[in-house]
Amino acid sequence: MLALLAERGETLAVAESLTGGLVAAELTSVPGASRTFLGSVTAYATTLKRDLLKVDGTLLAERGAVDPEVAQQMAAGVRGMLGAAWGISTTGVAGPEPQDGQPVGTVFVAVAGPLGQRKAAALRLNGSRAEIRRESVRRVLDLLSGELHENARTQDTEQNGGT
Repeated sequence: MLALLAERGETLAVAESLTGGLVAAELTSVPGASRTFLGSVTAYATTLKRDLLKVDGTLLAERGAVDPEVAQQMAAGVRGMLGAAWGISTTGVAGPEPQDGQPVGTVFVAVAGPLGQRKAAALRLNGSRAEIRRESVRRVLDLLSGELHENARTQDTEQNGGT
């Protein structure tokens, strides 16, 4: 995935809540990640989601931080804040207690792309806090990978005059 971003000359930024920096750690474990990975914001507190990532305050007040639209706004916010082509985000409940009326294992991951694409995925994960966090990392990177490949197919079709 990082190789594909580098090949395309595109960059990535990450907004994390429940994963607390694990996505950034996974990305930076790859040699050469600095060619595409710009950085991350760990916005664990709801106020940081609002103030740094520009997540709508009314949305946060009405639905809480564990919400698909919040995840999408986090991804778009970090993308804009760091000037990246792509932004991804994680928000959810790793436990041990429910949060914002959501049970442990409720996670939303999202991606925001250079053409205004926004996609969120709802996850219902089981396991320990550590397992939920690790699986959230895997799933957000899978979501990004899928969107990158979809974006590449769309560009190929447009370049070849298809529909």
